[in-house]
Amino acid sequence: MIRLPAIIILAAASLGLSAQNDPAAVKVLENFSAKATKAPSVSMQFTLETVDQVEGTSNRLKGSAILSKDRYRIELPENILWYNGENMWSYLPDVEEVTITKPDRNDDSFMAKPSAIFTIWKKNYKSRLLEERTASYLIDLYPEDINSDHVRIRLEIGKAGLDLKGLEYKYKNGITVMLKVTGYDLSYKPDDSEFAFSAAKYRGVEIIDMR
Repeated sequence: MIRLPAIIILAAASLGLSAQNDPAAVKVLENFSAKATKAPSVSMQFTLETVDQVEGTSNRLKGSAILSKDRYRIELPENILWYNGENMWSYLPDVEEVTITKPDRNDDSFMAKPSAIFTIWKKNYKSRLLEERTASYLIDLYPEDINSDHVRIRLEIGKAGLDLKGLEYKYKNGITVMLKVTGYDLSYKPDDSEFAFSAAKYRGVEIIDMR
C-alpha cells in the first residue's frame, strides 16, 4: 500500500513532467524561428477572422503584412499600419486621417508586434505538439502566467517549408482570433521607407500626433 506522502510526491512529479516543454514541439519551433528570423523579411497574405462567443458574432477580412525584425507594414481593408521600430502610424483611408503613437514594447500580440510570433515561444510559454498532420504540425503554446489575458496560442507550421500556415489566439473573454496564411515569402528585401508613413504620398491627410 502506498502511503499518502508517497502519493503526494508522485502526483507532484507527474505535474512537473506535464508542465515541461514538449521536445518535439521545441524542435519544430526552433527550425521555424531560425528560418524566419534569418530572412530579410517575412511577407504574408492572410485571412483574419475574429469570433466572439459571448456576443455570438464573427468578422472576417483579408490583409497583408511585411515583417522585418520588429518593423512592419500591415494593410487591412479599412486600415494601414506602419511601424519603424519606434513610431507607429495608423492610417484610416475612409476619413483620410493618420494617428502617430509609440506602442508598448512589451505587447507581444500579433497586431502589436507581429514578428513576436516567431520567438514568443522561447519564454513564458509551455509548448506541446498537438498533432502531426500529413503536411503540417499543430503546436499549442500555453502562457505560464495565470493572469494572462489568453488561454493559448495555436500555430500551424508547414512541414516542407517551415512556413506559417495558421495562427490562433484564444482569449479568456470568449474572443478567438484566427489568422489563415494564404501567401508566405521569405525572399523579399524591403526598403526602410516601407515601414513609415509618407506624408508626400498621402497629401492632404490629417495627422494626429499622440506621441
